[in-house]
Amino acid sequence: MQGKRLATLAREAGVEHYVYTSVGSAHKQTGVPHFDSKWRIEETVRGLGFPSHVILRPVFFMENLLAPFSLQGSTLSWALGRDTKLQMIAVDDIGWFGARAFTHSAGLNRREIDLAGDVQTMPQATEILAEALGRPIDFVQTPIEQVRHYSKEMAVMLEWFDRVGYSADIAGLEREFGRAITKLPDWARQHARPNER
Repeated sequence: MQGKRLATLAREAGVEHYVYTSVGSAHKQTGVPHFDSKWRIEETVRGLGFPSHVILRPVFFMENLLAPFSLQGSTLSWALGRDTKLQMIAVDDIGWFGARAFTHSAGLNRREIDLAGDVQTMPQATEILAEALGRPIDFVQTPIEQVRHYSKEMAVMLEWFDRVGYSADIAGLEREFGRAITKLPDWARQHARPNER
């Protein structure tokens, strides 16, 4: 509701270029409530007739791996299967694409771009974080029912990650934009400092 209202007010105020940050795969009828909500906001943005607009769709944030509910001491906990490949992106890269959406507005006009920089399983991510932090970390798969008890919507999203998952074209993004997008080991070396978590 707020996203639609903001876009409408921007159009009424005469904004000529509108950039909206949605979510990866919002256009794929995922059944994940907040993804579907962002799709409805996208439809509003498209329908308002801005002279130009860009829609960015980032996937799972690498930063979520360090959130208090993820990495706790020597354990990384997620309700994802050990073999589930999850696309992810560093928030700094989202910022870069956001800036680009303004500085190259003419060339990107009406584009809808899924953004990802790497793809890892949770056990792989755990190994990468352990190396960056310089201490052992184990991956523990949280039971999905435990998540569902806390948040039905989060459980729906995680089940979609396991079943379908994001599908951004990472190599295509790097070719088009002439820029290497951050990989998890590089991100971890920069952001997961020993003795901080």
